[in-house]
Amino acid sequence: MKKNDTIIKIDSVSKAFDGVTVLDEVSLDIKRGEFVTLLGPSGCGKTTLLRLIAGFALPDSGSIYMEGEDITHVPPYQRPLNTVFQRYALFPHLDVYDNVAFGLRLQKMPKDEIDKKVRKVLKMVSMTGYEDRDVESLSGGQQQRVAIARAIVNQPKVLLLDEPLAALDLKMRKDMQIELKEMHQKLGITFIYVTHDQEEALTLSDTIVVVNEGRIQQIGTPADIYNEPQNPFVADFIGESNILNATMIEDGKVNFIGHDFECVDKGFGNDVPVDVVVRPEDIYIMNNLDAAQFTGKVKSCVFKGVHYEMFVDTADGYEVMVQDYNAFEPGSEVGLIIKPQDIQVMKKPFTSNIFEGTMLAEDKVEIFGGEFACKPQEGIAVGDKVEVEVAFNKVDLVDNAEDGVLEGFVSFILYKGNHYHLTVTVDNGAYIYVDTQDIWDKSDWVGVNIAPKDIQIRSLSASAAEVKTQGKDE
Repeated sequence: MKKNDTIIKIDSVSKAFDGVTVLDEVSLDIKRGEFVTLLGPSGCGKTTLLRLIAGFALPDSGSIYMEGEDITHVPPYQRPLNTVFQRYALFPHLDVYDNVAFGLRLQKMPKDEIDKKVRKVLKMVSMTGYEDRDVESLSGGQQQRVAIARAIVNQPKVLLLDEPLAALDLKMRKDMQIELKEMHQKLGITFIYVTHDQEEALTLSDTIVVVNEGRIQQIGTPADIYNEPQNPFVADFIGESNILNATMIEDGKVNFIGHDFECVDKGFGNDVPVDVVVRPEDIYIMNNLDAAQFTGKVKSCVFKGVHYEMFVDTADGYEVMVQDYNAFEPGSEVGLIIKPQDIQVMKKPFTSNIFEGTMLAEDKVEIFGGEFACKPQEGIAVGDKVEVEVAFNKVDLVDNAEDGVLEGFVSFILYKGNHYHLTVTVDNGAYIYVDTQDIWDKSDWVGVNIAPKDIQIRSLSASAAEVKTQGKDE
């Protein structure tokens, strides 16, 4: 990338509120003229990042550069960028024309030049003829157009848009998506767009930046993000997915849902645990059982407007989602095929819980402030730092949080075809991963228990503990 291709550079930016980390060492380069979307669930840090770029807040650490100049501490009004807010922030006492002209008048621009610029941008946003209208008499879509016109009339180098279509109805939102895309192409300036709407991001963007829990999960084109997710969170968040535990047998061959499949992925090693992603539209469903790779029984069939969405229980006890233009009735036996190019293999982030703990007694270990009973340990002294390993399916969650050794809440849920893989965030912000057949809701407050026989303990030297801590922070 040439140096002048990058208009915004975010370098190792972190931000916390009341001791809670919202952005954690975020780095990102944004190219000139690009339509970049920051995409993620509510509370992931995307709006905070936008506010830091705009100058409405300061990072705790790290720097923000624009065209090579450090703007980290430059006030918002001195930055060559404008922001369009979710709630528009129009001046209710001014008409449409005066709202758009407001910034130009602050610059002491001649009246005839203001008039020329205002009428040009109003035409661009299809608001010609509304100049004298009270902004509070306009529809939501019209108010949004005025807000965009007011932002672009100043000819900013970067336009920041914070969920600008969230307040519109579905049809208006889709219409405005098309108009925004056309505006971006006409203006040729950089758009940085914040949304939690995956379809919106896929429709509008040149580049999508997927954010979760203050960290960037993946950066890529809409096609890359959809077709080649790099981790289970991205695969689950972008569109519908079947995300399944698997074993990479060897290059080009992977086993999941009880069957071996040819795939196009290589370089994972032999007999290595992995995750696979198969989009529901990429599973071929048919009545011919003999020609199928595997079979199943249709559990449900729902018409979605363009296709039918079906859940199929396989003979090996897994459930897969299938989308097809043809309907297969519940209860019917079907054959299924997955082609090699439609299987996306991903490295598993973790295969078990690995914690750092402290021995409190020969049969008691401290993890995240909780005291867990364990099998008596030989050769490990009280006070020693130890490595504690617990399998995902050996963590027990209970409804009454006070009945658990630790308390936490369910922060992420991933269905893996025959069980749920949960992320539980405990009091100090650490994560515990749980495989369970039980159904929990996100944000459920739970207690965490682990049986003594399921806790594996290994001695951990001081140097190893230091390395492990650094690895967690990364």
